[in-house]
Amino acid sequence: MRIFDAHFHIIDFDFPIIENQGYTPPSYVVTDYQKETMDLNVLGGAIVSGSFQGFDQNYLLKALKQMGEAFCGVTQLPVTVTDEEIISLHNHGVRALRFNIKRGGSEDLSKLDYFAKRVYDLVGWHSELYIDAKDLSDISSTIEKMPAISIDHLGLSEDGLPYLLKLVDKGIRVKATGFGRVELNIENALKTIYDINPDALMFGTDLPSTRAKRPFEYKDIELIQNLFDEKAADKILYRNALEWYSN
Repeated sequence: MRIFDAHFHIIDFDFPIIENQGYTPPSYVVTDYQKETMDLNVLGGAIVSGSFQGFDQNYLLKALKQMGEAFCGVTQLPVTVTDEEIISLHNHGVRALRFNIKRGGSEDLSKLDYFAKRVYDLVGWHSELYIDAKDLSDISSTIEKMPAISIDHLGLSEDGLPYLLKLVDKGIRVKATGFGRVELNIENALKTIYDINPDALMFGTDLPSTRAKRPFEYKDIELIQNLFDEKAADKILYRNALEWYSN
């Protein structure tokens, strides 16, 4: 099966790393990622900025150059960023803005409405939310009006799944990532989301699985292959994310 890895991190201590909630991540550079995925048919992917990287862009630009044009970036930016800086990042392969509600390190959620629309109108980026889906109820009306939004890690919790599913029905995308960190019935969540919108799910390894109860395993891919037919599995593992990030 071909794979577009829609969510993984590169952690390079040649650049600023910020302790987050008492946690400092391990080093995980491009060669580590390439070695760990060499037996997977990864044809592209998205490097995602973590809470511990704050608003640093230099690590991401280096990693994107190393990974090549099949890969793109998901970054965290302050709302004060200039249009010129956003356009420059776009020209270097960045394709999305991240709001890390769960861990911090990103712009405040109160800026979501303005900021998500701004980057979409300027360069066509979507915005990604790392949030427990049980907290979506307070902002669902705002998210529904956004031009393009995805939610990380299946929304994290069983309690949040009903709120997530309502948004999936409105066109929100969901990352099928971090199976070792979620607190829900993964199989049920995957099947239900796919039934509502076959274009919604986007697989990612979540490597190096920082703070997860267990790291990514090959059986996470096998779970998808066993749950779905070949065409559906290809959409989840490859095509949906490829099309989502191709702007």
